[in-house]
Amino acid sequence: MFPFRPAILAAAFALLLPASAHAQGQQMPPPQVTVETLEAKTVPVTYEYPGRIVASREVEVRARVGGILLSREFDEGSRVKKGDLLFKIDPATYQAQVALAKAQVAQAEAQLSQAQRSEERARALTKRGASSQSTLDDAVSARELAEAQVEAAEAQLKTATLSLDYATVEAPVGGITSLEQVPEGSLLSTGDLLTKISQIDPVYANFSAADTEAASIREMVESGDLDGATTQSELTVEIVFGDGSAYGETGKIDFTSTSIDTETGTVLSRAVMPNPGGRLLPGQFVRLRMKGLVAKDAIIIPAEALMQGPQGVFVYTVDEKNVAAVAPIQIERQIADGYLVKSGLNPGDRLITKGVVKVRPGAPVNPVGAPAGDEAASKETAER
Repeated sequence: MFPFRPAILAAAFALLLPASAHAQGQQMPPPQVTVETLEAKTVPVTYEYPGRIVASREVEVRARVGGILLSREFDEGSRVKKGDLLFKIDPATYQAQVALAKAQVAQAEAQLSQAQRSEERARALTKRGASSQSTLDDAVSARELAEAQVEAAEAQLKTATLSLDYATVEAPVGGITSLEQVPEGSLLSTGDLLTKISQIDPVYANFSAADTEAASIREMVESGDLDGATTQSELTVEIVFGDGSAYGETGKIDFTSTSIDTETGTVLSRAVMPNPGGRLLPGQFVRLRMKGLVAKDAIIIPAEALMQGPQGVFVYTVDEKNVAAVAPIQIERQIADGYLVKSGLNPGDRLITKGVVKVRPGAPVNPVGAPAGDEAASKETAER
């Protein structure tokens, strides 16, 4: 809710003034108020959302062969690089399978050599007419069969070699390891989970915007009221921690959902954040500030000028005769210490910013300009 002063209090105070003045038989002077002449400005617009950090990649390291888990070669929770040794599985069975496959390859190659020699003899005899064509055909078939057996034996050797290699488990990606899932000495089956590796540089920051706000941003960009970034990748994201301190690194938005979550009524977006020091951890809650858009020809008013009545939000303006009038307005959003007005005010309007509680609609006021300090603060607010 906006930090408005209760309109009822203002109305009651305004009603008491003429009664008191009449009772005292004297005319009350117009109340002194601070008035600011509104100007259209170009101001940066920052959108802030709660978000949560997730790993950019989370890989499950699983056993690709079965066997006894001999050892764990890393400290749980430590940072590992791609290719680092993680686990050793008993290789004895797979070493034997490799040796057997090599022997089968040698046997198949010997049979191929014999078949090739038999084919050569059959060709020579057939050429001299000492042997039939059928005998040559049988020799050719025997040689082709021997070649296929060599290929099959070599494939078995490759399979056995892969299984032996899988007995040594290496990190598929770099990142932070989790706790081991299976203790040393356990009997593993193919597919058993051994540990997880989370890649945290960079990390993702997931956040959601209300569907109404997302639609409002699109409409303002399409209408030209918002300018700046032309694509989502040009928007920048900054992170603020729970204690109010800034993270210091700037990220980029790389994904925005094309659908609305039916349960929450929000649109999911994701920012990629560099994390060289590891300060951002998966599961951490943060606040994200999305920057890169500016409001053109914007009317900004201070919070103390806003009032809340039965018909909604309004402010007091002053005409050329210094008479106060009610101006109903619509607020687009809060910006720094002020509010961006959607409708109801125009450049050149004279807005009462201080002393609004003393103002009565249709009554004269004694306007004074905003102090230099207020103008400087207003300018600083707009530039932020």
